[in-house]
Amino acid sequence: MKDHVRRLIENTKDALLKRCVAREYLQARILQCLQEDGVFMRWAFLGGTALRFLYSIPRYSEDLDFSTVKPGESIGFRSAMKRIQAVFTTEGYSHSIKVNRQKTVSSAFIRFSGLLYELELSPHQSQTLSIKVEVDTNPPAGATTDTTLVRRHVTLNLHHHDKASLLSGKLHALLCRSWMKGRDLYDIIWYLADRSWPEPNLPLLKAALRQTSWPGPDITIDNWRSILKDRLISANWEKARADVLPFLEREGDVDLLTLENASGLLEG
Repeated sequence: MKDHVRRLIENTKDALLKRCVAREYLQARILQCLQEDGVFMRWAFLGGTALRFLYSIPRYSEDLDFSTVKPGESIGFRSAMKRIQAVFTTEGYSHSIKVNRQKTVSSAFIRFSGLLYELELSPHQSQTLSIKVEVDTNPPAGATTDTTLVRRHVTLNLHHHDKASLLSGKLHALLCRSWMKGRDLYDIIWYLADRSWPEPNLPLLKAALRQTSWPGPDITIDNWRSILKDRLISANWEKARADVLPFLEREGDVDLLTLENASGLLEG
């Protein structure tokens, strides 16, 4: 399997993108392990990596984010991590999994040690490549889900938030995070540029805003664009471009990240 990763990165010139390709392959294998463990009966895939696997957004991502489908039920987190550990051990990867169980979030860091060195992507044998798996066990109410068969490195039958709910998750992040990540700003421009993308799932967005004690006005289908536009004025767009650049398939896409572009799409 390591030889397969090596072949995948052969045609990628940029060293940072080589790491992204290697990470994405491992993400796909982790999703395959989760699928085989049956978690997609209990978890829904969401976030930036879901956009990548489901809709081929042209930027790479780092973490695998999920929410429970039926809050309160056992999510089988440790069982899923044990399966991941067993599969990668069998295939000869040097790795470790550190599980962190909190009241509302179950997470684990899966760290692959020595792999970047073996792939000649780092001069340091001790450097690790990490992927975080996180499950929100107390998600806001109102999400709607789909199941989609995709192929990215492996064939996956992914249970995930639908398009409207994915957009609501991104809006919540932009409105509530103390600083706006470049990847979130890139994603919202990507969303808005697709005129066929549905309006956000308002019940989910409202529930998420209440859960995080958002101090802003009541958000509606008529005002969410103006509220977001006002919020984007405070973004550090130069910092955002630097943040997202290492994850872009096409370096030139970084020039799309401007307040003018975002505002124009929100007005349109």
